[in-house]
Amino acid sequence: MNNSELKKLFNSMTLSEKVGQMGQVTPDFFSNEGETTGPVADIKLNTGELYSIGSILGTHKPEQVIDIQKKYLENNRLGIPLMFMADVIHGYETIFPIPLALASTFDTNLVKKVAQLSSKEAVGNGIHVTFSPMADLVRDPRWGRVLESNGEDPHLSSKLTQAYVEGYQGKSLLHKNTLASCVKHFLGYGSSEAGRDYNTVSVSDLELYQNHLPAFKAAIEAQVKLVMTSFNTVKGIPSSANKWLLGNVLRKELGFDGIIISDWGAIQELINHRIAEDSKEATRLAVEAGVDIDMMTSSYIKHLGDFIEDGEINIETINQAVWRILTLKNELGLFEDPYRGLMKLENLDQNLDNIRKELEPITRSVASDSLVLLKNEGILPIKTKSTKVGLIGPKAQTKDLLGAWSWIGDKSEVISIYEGLQEQFERLTLSTIDDTDSISKQDLVIVALGENSDESGEAASRSSIQLQQEQVELLKKVYEINQNVVVLLINGRPIDLTNIVNYCKAILECWFPGTSGGAAIADVLCGRVNPSAKLPMSFPASVGQIPIYYNYLSTGRPKNESNKDEKYISKYLDIANDPLYPFGFGLSFSNFECGKVEFSSGSLSKDAPIKITVTIKNLSNISGKTVVQLYIEDKIAEVARPVRELKGFTKVSVEPLGCEEVVFEITDKDLMYIHSNLKESADKGSFNVYIGFDSLAPKVGEFVLV
Repeated sequence: MNNSELKKLFNSMTLSEKVGQMGQVTPDFFSNEGETTGPVADIKLNTGELYSIGSILGTHKPEQVIDIQKKYLENNRLGIPLMFMADVIHGYETIFPIPLALASTFDTNLVKKVAQLSSKEAVGNGIHVTFSPMADLVRDPRWGRVLESNGEDPHLSSKLTQAYVEGYQGKSLLHKNTLASCVKHFLGYGSSEAGRDYNTVSVSDLELYQNHLPAFKAAIEAQVKLVMTSFNTVKGIPSSANKWLLGNVLRKELGFDGIIISDWGAIQELINHRIAEDSKEATRLAVEAGVDIDMMTSSYIKHLGDFIEDGEINIETINQAVWRILTLKNELGLFEDPYRGLMKLENLDQNLDNIRKELEPITRSVASDSLVLLKNEGILPIKTKSTKVGLIGPKAQTKDLLGAWSWIGDKSEVISIYEGLQEQFERLTLSTIDDTDSISKQDLVIVALGENSDESGEAASRSSIQLQQEQVELLKKVYEINQNVVVLLINGRPIDLTNIVNYCKAILECWFPGTSGGAAIADVLCGRVNPSAKLPMSFPASVGQIPIYYNYLSTGRPKNESNKDEKYISKYLDIANDPLYPFGFGLSFSNFECGKVEFSSGSLSKDAPIKITVTIKNLSNISGKTVVQLYIEDKIAEVARPVRELKGFTKVSVEPLGCEEVVFEITDKDLMYIHSNLKESADKGSFNVYIGFDSLAPKVGEFVLV
């Protein structure tokens, strides 16, 4: 539909029809099918209200979408089609590793590919919009939703967020396999106090601009179509009612011109925040703040019309919101084809089967690329298929490898760790702790530990992030019998591993690896795949260190090697300041080394960037990949700055005993930061450069910005 036709349609809409477009409900209102999560508000819609609603969230099968859309269009006066939205977080029915695991790959091309493939399967099921990516910056692993995140670093998160958006949306939403992307949660949700979900957030403006905004800015620059508000307050005002946040920051400063949608029930929750007396007042606050779509409450539908008729809200506010909604529907091609190709398919089930067959082998390779080798005392890889391997632990045979936000994923299709190992090892024994004789006779014992899928994700905050004590005791008992122990971790957050690290010779962080998880794990254990992933979040040595992250600000009394024994410095009495495993850390079966580093110049300017070339050597006889990381320290700044910041990363493959050159280009934009006036600029002066394989990389030189 061209713009003039769309405008004509818009001008023919009644007020109630416009208001309806700003509401969103689940498919339960049209049928008894579909799934919902979280508290469902008491929403009662009459027939006229139901058939003017703008969008649906939470459908499953394409037949369901076709049925609802057909029924809706038969009853909608102007024939304005519905949009169907869903949480396509790390796959649809075919489940990839959780986003935190995907972030471990440090591979934007891989993340983009996962988004493209997830989009293809979701579109085949009738979905138009995905509530992904989650761009929240996270530094507290007690918060369960770290599972959905890109980790603790703004630069890494920005690059991956951009990759997700580009993968979902492609070059045009008119392409049959694309989804409109909704970036979430705006803003600061990842800093919920005490790591408790839905809790208060209290961060400075400087912190918001410097660390929380960049990933959202990257999404907007990638032309993301929707932004979801967060549950938390910002400067004391809940995001869904925050005029400064949505109007000034999002609309004016970031230039976002797409749809703003609330999170589930968030407008009604303004009453619980005690900034609104009732649903009517909550409606006024949210619409005046700029929220276009009310997800899963009847607030807009029941009250917006009254505000317009009473003159309390300008009709232009409604018009702008509805125009944005209609524009997205038009961009999706829904006016020409409300079913986006589904009705043209002869066999919907066969189409989906074909897509799944395409995705299955890719889920395996993606999962193997996301596994992080945290410890290895020469026990891995397991060199021969005839090695006697014991397998024990609560995660040994479980199909619970999908993690949260895999609500449509079929657990029966999951390859368990036991099934994966059976494919690779001829002498595999599934043991229990009572089989002491069997355990003692194995060449090595694999102990599979970790979380259940409901122990991380939304509404899954934990005060302790250690493994359950019975799992720790199991590991210790195995270690008493046979010291050749390999620990596999299935989890959705960084875990405090201090109480287990000394009771094994290797630790492989597997996250929730998805549908092909067991096969991918076996691929790494046997050396078929050489691990290359890195931690996107620091693993603390104690919960008492939280929040812990590598790019902390310089302090007046920093701890260093020269003063570590002094009392009046920033340190703990009982443990070190450092995490157990730092951001960016991850081992390989290869042995990599940074060789010669060359700077193209000792200075850079706005018009003249510098290039830094580093030679990466593989000192082993095993071909492998690693992530080379470049960090920069601003030596003198107007405000306190991080001790170092990630500014570049590259995954490089190096042949046995070979070497490869990696080139980083640094521009003045890489040196910009938020000043006390909340404006971004770079200061002239000196900068230190660190290059290596994790956030503890050594200094390799410095340069000057002139």
